[in-house]
Amino acid sequence: MTEATMEAPVDQQEFVDAVENWAEKELRPVARKYDLADEYPHDVVEQMKELGLFGATISEEYGGLGLSAWTYAQIVVKVASVWMAPSGIFNSHLIMASAIERAGTEEQKREYLPRMASGEFRGSIGLTEPNAGSDLQAIRTTAKLEGDHYVVNGNKTWITNSLHGHGTLLLVKTDPTAQPRHKGMSLLIAEKGPGFNVDGKLKKMGYRSIDTCQLSFDDYKVPQRNLLGGVEGKGFVQTAGGLELGRINVAARGAGIAEGALKMALRYAQERTAFGKAIWEHQAVQLKLADMATQVAGAKRLIEDAARLYDRGERCDLEAAMAKLAGSEAGAECSQQAMRIFGGYSYSVEYEIERYYRDAMLMCIGEGTNEILRQVIAKQLIERNRI
Repeated sequence: MTEATMEAPVDQQEFVDAVENWAEKELRPVARKYDLADEYPHDVVEQMKELGLFGATISEEYGGLGLSAWTYAQIVVKVASVWMAPSGIFNSHLIMASAIERAGTEEQKREYLPRMASGEFRGSIGLTEPNAGSDLQAIRTTAKLEGDHYVVNGNKTWITNSLHGHGTLLLVKTDPTAQPRHKGMSLLIAEKGPGFNVDGKLKKMGYRSIDTCQLSFDDYKVPQRNLLGGVEGKGFVQTAGGLELGRINVAARGAGIAEGALKMALRYAQERTAFGKAIWEHQAVQLKLADMATQVAGAKRLIEDAARLYDRGERCDLEAAMAKLAGSEAGAECSQQAMRIFGGYSYSVEYEIERYYRDAMLMCIGEGTNEILRQVIAKQLIERNRI
């Protein structure tokens, strides 16, 4: 590890700076190697444990750093601007931790949060199924209470941290006949064990190295005490309560990709010459750089607005959706424009800009597709501006 390692931040900005230093010194030299090999970065995970990233937003009471959402978002931007994939390892984990801290029983908090803060227990979010993505109420995985255990059967897919992690926050139907459907949904803290099957790592265009897998559950038993909050039928509401932080995170990942692509484009535009001058002096390239910089700045401001509302405990579903839309679209657009600035070399793996381009599109899909988010934004605008 480098001097960036610290037991706890003296203040939150110091921690942001330490993570930026770590990302430049430790992530940047290895990102291309791990990405092209699609190899899980075990050494990077150990470094993130040392830094405290697995406890970033967990309260100090439970052994975490207790960072604000805004500080956390800045950290994610710094990491994603160098290599987006590792931010997904601690993000999925922290969404699970946030749900436990927000909705779990005190026994559940004491049991899991200290181990999650240290990285000893690394978690994931088990929501998506082959037939249910944006429409979570369509899930088919069931959990039937038998004695003091739930017996789970079903399938999940696109679950990050599921191969090398230790468990997942599993969305199930405890009452498949309930109407409306969401009242029959619950969340279970599901540790790996017999019947919890990891069926294989998915091959992906981007977001490589990270263990995104399909899961199946075959008479898998979960203790009744691991029902999040101890009351059935709250799972959909508990899931929705974590979307704001998740969307702020994905927004920050998109903005980080955009910022990293901009930095690469700025450097390359000054190094590369064409028609007797550096390519930045050509108007076509200047227009791209200006648009990219404006998108990055705008996305980061929307992320800050949403995160500060979240930190104050105020409603921020509209703001988080706008931030996620802006951040992810900035990542996709800026990485594409950077590819154009790099020209033919952008298509070579010798230049890392192609990785940013491959990683960016996922941000437009994860945590709610941007098409769904546009609907969320429009509905919230009407709700807040009724005539």
